Amino acid sequence: MTKLRLEQAPAASLPLRFLLAMPCWGIVGGALLLIDGDAALRVRWHPVTLALVHVWTLGVLGNAMIGSVLQFLPAAAGAPLRGARHAPWLHGTWNLGALLLVIGLHRGDRVALAAAGTLLPLALLGLGAMTLPGLLAAAGERLLRVGLGAALGYGIATALAGGLLAWRLAGYGRWPLALVDVHAAFGVLGWMIALLAAVARVVMPMFQGTGRVAAPVHAGWLAPATVALPLAAAWHLHRPEGVALPWVVASGGGTFALAALARQGAVPGERRHALYRHWRLGLAALVAAAVALAGGAGMLAGALGLGIGMPLLVASMAMEIVPFVAWIDLRRRVPRGTRIPGVQRLLDERHKQRVLVMQGIAAVLLLAAVLWPQPGLARLAGAAQVAAWSLLALALATPLRAAVAAARA
Repeated sequence: MTKLRLEQAPAASLPLRFLLAMPCWGIVGGALLLIDGDAALRVRWHPVTLALVHVWTLGVLGNAMIGSVLQFLPAAAGAPLRGARHAPWLHGTWNLGALLLVIGLHRGDRVALAAAGTLLPLALLGLGAMTLPGLLAAAGERLLRVGLGAALGYGIATALAGGLLAWRLAGYGRWPLALVDVHAAFGVLGWMIALLAAVARVVMPMFQGTGRVAAPVHAGWLAPATVALPLAAAWHLHRPEGVALPWVVASGGGTFALAALARQGAVPGERRHALYRHWRLGLAALVAAAVALAGGAGMLAGALGLGIGMPLLVASMAMEIVPFVAWIDLRRRVPRGTRIPGVQRLLDERHKQRVLVMQGIAAVLLLAAVLWPQPGLARLAGAAQVAAWSLLALALATPLRAAVAAARA
């Protein structure tokens, strides 16, 4: 079991500014569905669809993953952050770039697209400068550090490819359209799934009581996935009509999700709480997304993976990380020996269960809106998304308020 280094955990404001931005972007995505529900879920290349996809990938998932990385690396991987004082600039650059990209895609604004194509790669390069030197210098947990480093590398590559595509839409450069699929594949498998797999190997035993995946098994998944991905991408740029790239993404993501589901199967009944159920539903959605992607159903795969599966996983982890961060901060602020409430008392299970129920309803409605495209159904899905992410925002604020009250007391 990985030993947490609480004394190395960063200042609470560092991860919290990203984690608290996540539900705000989820509300934006729901509002976009409410406004443009007649067009958002029909065609992959529609401007509203592209804007919605990047609300999910950059706003919701991007903020969740960056915030989690900044908390996880020092505390679990023993990798100190470099230049942590620049985190507010990283947060501002990332979210401003995401906002400009969504506006640029939605309205066809060339200035916004060009600005986003500059800011977002700069933000990921800044994240790499903040994290990769510490990963290289740290000792122990070699496989964990390799997995995290590979994910961060693919995240940077994803941002650079996305920057080129944004500049192309702004009228600068003539990159091949096949780069869109490479950008998406690097982002989904190389950045999101690889990062999730590395983190899950630590947090699933810690928070859910699963057995830990043996190092050779994890390495046996990581090495083929990270090697096959650039090879399939190069082939796809040469032969865009081929199926190698989607099959690599589907097999890599589906294998991870199935393995994680199998690990959850041995969890005793008393530990099958809201986090367990969030992950059960999210992992099942990722398996379904992999099947849909392999079958050529791109819209359905995107809704299942980016709109349902990954958000369920990161939202549930945020409800574990934020109380933990608040507890560490509270412990630092009060005199030594002072009794403080435990992590679980800062955010009890009832809040998590309510979020799970609302997110489950939103997931069902989003899936129905993709399978049977109707404006009314899409807008109903949007309203459910707004409600679910608003409920999550309230849940994340609860432990912070409780920690402030405990410190005053």
